[in-house]
Amino acid sequence: MRVKNITVGIKSLKAVLDDAKDIMKRLEAGKKVAKQKPGIYFENVEAMRKIITEERIRIIHVVKKEHPASIYALAKLLNRDPKNVSDDVNYLAQVGLLELKKTKEGREKTTPKVGYSKILVEIPV
Repeated sequence: MRVKNITVGIKSLKAVLDDAKDIMKRLEAGKKVAKQKPGIYFENVEAMRKIITEERIRIIHVVKKEHPASIYALAKLLNRDPKNVSDDVNYLAQVGLLELKKTKEGREKTTPKVGYSKILVEIPV
């Protein structure tokens, strides 16, 4: 099995805008643009810590290992309130750390998915 990684890191808004500006200039000049390393970046460590909590890492791990068929099934595996798990899962999906698949087998279900094997943390010094 090929290991897929997702990078989570710290990057200032200025750095993000500078990167985008550089890419646009290269495109306008007709130059090749190197493929950018995909990832999820936060402006500072505090912002990253608010999103990547111990409980949310636990959710990602259980989804990857157990493949629950729904958020409700995930809540049962975690022994947590389904509403709180749903909030965390939706938040993780918003930032790109989980995928959500809607299925309609009788009752509509939302199935959480993890499409990577490792989270790499990148903090510039």
